Amino acid sequence: MADTMDVPVVDQSENSLRSGSLGLFDSVVMGIAGVAPGYSIAASTAVLFGAVALGGAAALLYCGVAMFGIVFAFSYLGRVEPKAGASYSWVRRALHPFFGYMSGWALIVSALIFMVAATLPVGANLLGLFSTSAANSKGAVTVVGAVFFLLMVAAVAVGVTVTVTVQIVMSSIEIVLLTLFAILAIVHGQHVHSFSWHWFSPGIFHGSTGFFAGALVAAFYYWGWDVTANLNEETKGATRTPGLGGIIGMIFVFILFEVFTVATNLVLSGHQIEKNDADVLSVLGQAVWHGTGGKLIVVAVVLSTIATLETTLIQVTRTMFAMGRDNTLPKALGRIHHKFKTPIVATACVTVFSLALFVGSQFVGSIDSILSDGINAIGLQICIYYSLAGLAVVVLYRKQLFLSATNFVFMGLWPMIGAVFMVVMFIKSIPNLNGTTLWVGLGAMALGLIPMSIYWIKGNPYFDMPSKEDRVAVLIEFEQNL
Repeated sequence: MADTMDVPVVDQSENSLRSGSLGLFDSVVMGIAGVAPGYSIAASTAVLFGAVALGGAAALLYCGVAMFGIVFAFSYLGRVEPKAGASYSWVRRALHPFFGYMSGWALIVSALIFMVAATLPVGANLLGLFSTSAANSKGAVTVVGAVFFLLMVAAVAVGVTVTVTVQIVMSSIEIVLLTLFAILAIVHGQHVHSFSWHWFSPGIFHGSTGFFAGALVAAFYYWGWDVTANLNEETKGATRTPGLGGIIGMIFVFILFEVFTVATNLVLSGHQIEKNDADVLSVLGQAVWHGTGGKLIVVAVVLSTIATLETTLIQVTRTMFAMGRDNTLPKALGRIHHKFKTPIVATACVTVFSLALFVGSQFVGSIDSILSDGINAIGLQICIYYSLAGLAVVVLYRKQLFLSATNFVFMGLWPMIGAVFMVVMFIKSIPNLNGTTLWVGLGAMALGLIPMSIYWIKGNPYFDMPSKEDRVAVLIEFEQNL
């Protein structure tokens, strides 16, 4: 495809990731692992309950419907430009280089913040198997979490094929355990609350403030499926497989989240959830299977956290690699390990920054406040780059929208609904967030203006608007790939 306005062509022998390493099944597994059902439930249940009480199932339902619009947007955008940078590349072409760059930056900073939020539950839950007091010790949680994080870095550094093999094993065990405990909770005889269809009703939120507070947390639940897009350069059928993998993975976790949220409402009281914010699944496990058996659910949390640390590392390192390759960040980030074909410099940088943030966060508040502030800050950043992707597919392929009903719904209407939902959620959530969350969420985004300005002033080709000829070439290739 002619691409006269894109960044310079790289030397494929030196700067190319290992292509064709993943198939559709691998892509689906990575999509599920990226969302990390066990981790998301463990880390976010207390935050979601604090926002909407028993309305968690409704928040996940309405945010999930909107999120599918973004999933479809990623699928269509990837059909003509399978690049590791994903929205960083796509949004530039469809909207403007400024928005493209900020999409990439949003993913980077959200992933770095996530490293802090992700390591806390794995440390707390693992220590909780042996000692309740240790699970509530920030020092002990920090050490255990850091060790697990470094193990994940090693797995990611040696190659995506190793990562996927590990993910298949871990995710399979995780899903089996979560399904088992969801069933046990539903059939459990001693329910704290009786099931109610009102849990799915918009009326449960008591106004738009509660609705969007819950939706912001729900967005964090679903975040991560787009790792399939960042792996498109390493996937067979790069124009179609990553998008389909993301769709299938999202369907699976959507159902699982709804079932498990209902099960939690049935079994746990609000006091139990709020009192045990860092290890709420341990409490649920003991409630439905007292003793050693109930601790098995902790295994699901640990495996899920390991899985999502891996996929998040993949997401952020591939995005940094793409930006380094384009020289919109330092060129060194675009270097590939000669043997493993992984972005080794980007991986090293992420490791250093993440450990520094993780250790530093232990001095700024309780485990509860770190999780809550981190999740909400990431939610804001998710809104930014997901909404831009949803708008990008509508703008870029606007002439194709009315060629068929399928195009109109899945390429136009649904992505636009998803984009508008994300924008409104972003605006409505800001007045209700504390200063720490806003500084972390929006301040981290503002930092991206510094490197963007530097490389824009230097005249980097990424910041040139695509020509009309380039856009026409994209549309021709897109129609060929429909």
